[in-house]
Amino acid sequence: MCDHVDAVGAALAKREADLLILDLNGFDHLNQLAGFGALIRGRAGAPILVLCAYEHSAWLPELMAYGSFDYRICPVLNDELQQAVAQALMVPADPAAAMQQELLDKEKELRDLLGVQRSLQRALAGIDTINTMASQICLALCNFPGVRHTSVMHIKERGDLQLVAQEARNHLDLGRLLERRDHLLQSPLRDVFPALMAAARGEMVLLDAPEKAGNPELAMALHDRNVRMVLALPLCAEPGGPRMGAICLMFDRYIRFSREQFACFASLAQFVSFGIGMSELKYRNDALAGQLSQMSTVDAVTGAGNRRAGEDALDNEIRRARRYGLPLAVLSFDVGSFHSTSDLYGAPVGEAALRKIAETVHGRLRTSDTLARMRGEEFLIVATHTNADDAMRLAEKLRGAVAETDLPLAGHGAAVSMALSVAQVGAEEGSDAVLDRLDAALHRAKRAGRNGIELAA
Repeated sequence: MCDHVDAVGAALAKREADLLILDLNGFDHLNQLAGFGALIRGRAGAPILVLCAYEHSAWLPELMAYGSFDYRICPVLNDELQQAVAQALMVPADPAAAMQQELLDKEKELRDLLGVQRSLQRALAGIDTINTMASQICLALCNFPGVRHTSVMHIKERGDLQLVAQEARNHLDLGRLLERRDHLLQSPLRDVFPALMAAARGEMVLLDAPEKAGNPELAMALHDRNVRMVLALPLCAEPGGPRMGAICLMFDRYIRFSREQFACFASLAQFVSFGIGMSELKYRNDALAGQLSQMSTVDAVTGAGNRRAGEDALDNEIRRARRYGLPLAVLSFDVGSFHSTSDLYGAPVGEAALRKIAETVHGRLRTSDTLARMRGEEFLIVATHTNADDAMRLAEKLRGAVAETDLPLAGHGAAVSMALSVAQVGAEEGSDAVLDRLDAALHRAKRAGRNGIELAA
């Protein structure tokens, strides 16, 4: 028995040991890793049994870089420890046959790893939404032998860890088990369930028996769903980078993972991290493109379409009306005396009144109609499936609605009027021609006095 790495080395130099047992509990990882690694390398393949707490199971793959060993996750019961020691000391009756079987097992292991890797690559072939991609990832990971449940957890805004997808071959509902599907780091199982620990710490967590988590209710729930082992891997684009969540695999059997398997699972987790990162980037780019599109087509003051949006809508509706032989009307209105009133009472008051007028008009239109601010206080309405008579009635309705609207300018004793013009688009008429007619009619309405309506000739 030695309580320090250097003491172990000195003891082995004096006396050869049939089995070296390294209990990692209580040791500091950063300071002791190299020393443990030197002991493993110095054994040159002689039996080693490593005992490691499940919350520090991420140390195992790092130590495997120094050489092979058997391991058990702590806490370990006496019977389990005795069985592990006996297995480590067992000498095969036929070493050649044992070596051949080991090679066959390794070949199968590699085939299984390649299979799940190909499945995951297919799942990540296209950039999709995170939820859709996560569902495909869960399906792909279920192809690994012994896996009965897979899940993907993703850290959203403000550190909110959410369960975004799961695939169950054992009818286990992880959201119900964790008592929530979002804000998972606030779950009462945060410090015992491997996936939550992996997401919070950014380290792999291996639980080789549910009861070792120290939570009887969790152990019973997992055993009821035939879960015998849980492996959780953190999601991050690069080692030490920002944590993105975790993937979790639940097995129906005990598997002693090799160095290659640990490395493959770590690689798969990195693939998943890249896929989620690309999905997040696409989402942000799409949102930015939407904002840019809105900025280029929406008037910032009123929320109506801008001149470009109005002209595009008119061109599109003219083509549609011509193709299907449908009536199409356009209306224009100008808020009279608005500019001088706005100058008198201030731009914020004027803009608020103009915005209220646009909202009032838009509320009286159909979803197929388009409202656009063309210039200053002048607006255009493209009214689909509408003839001249219907457009005149619409103009009357809009004039009355604006007159009854409580505008910000009213509190300053100012009155707002509007002049309107109406035109029906001719069968062979283009947008420039109809806008010219509409403009001329609007000028006549403004000359005629307050709240006039003119039909374009």
